[in-house]
Amino acid sequence: MTITQIKQCRKYLSAIYIDGELAVKLDTRTVLENGLSVGDIIDDEQLREYIELSNERRAKEKALWLISHRDHSKKELIEKISRTADKASAQAAADRMEELGLVNDEKFARRYAQELIDVKHLSKTGVKYKLLQKGIDKDLIDEILEETEIDPREHIRAVIEKKYIKVISDEKGKRRCVAALQRMGYGYSDINCVLREYIEDEY
Repeated sequence: MTITQIKQCRKYLSAIYIDGELAVKLDTRTVLENGLSVGDIIDDEQLREYIELSNERRAKEKALWLISHRDHSKKELIEKISRTADKASAQAAADRMEELGLVNDEKFARRYAQELIDVKHLSKTGVKYKLLQKGIDKDLIDEILEETEIDPREHIRAVIEKKYIKVISDEKGKRRCVAALQRMGYGYSDINCVLREYIEDEY
């Protein structure tokens, strides 16, 4: 197989044409560092190696870009990298970020849990569900929640004041409020007790 054209299609990506047809798009650094040029003869094994090198580099660059914007759990990082790279490269990139200390599930989980409590006013049940979605270990979640104090009624009040204070006097509005609070992980008894502070009749 002969490389017949190398065309830069994006800032960091080059299109490689083999025998007159587009064969693959490689990271430009991979092309330069391996000295690929028009006229080179390569076989399937060499092409596969170049593709793997390119995928690994692009996955690491994507990982660095993602974590430069905000913290990610390792699972979340792998899933996002996998949208533009193969699973093995995404896993390797996430492993490397973890080795460098740039990805730390415990640090992420503690920060994210506090955000869910302070900003979103989720219950412990709601926080646990969200952390499980991010791939955080169940034992670590339980440890974090055991150390965390949450007054459910205080948080229910905060949600009502922020989103539902104008509608809970209406039956439809009450139902919508209750449903939302239950989705956040709060129990009916706590919800009902707080609602009675705002309306005379028990829902």
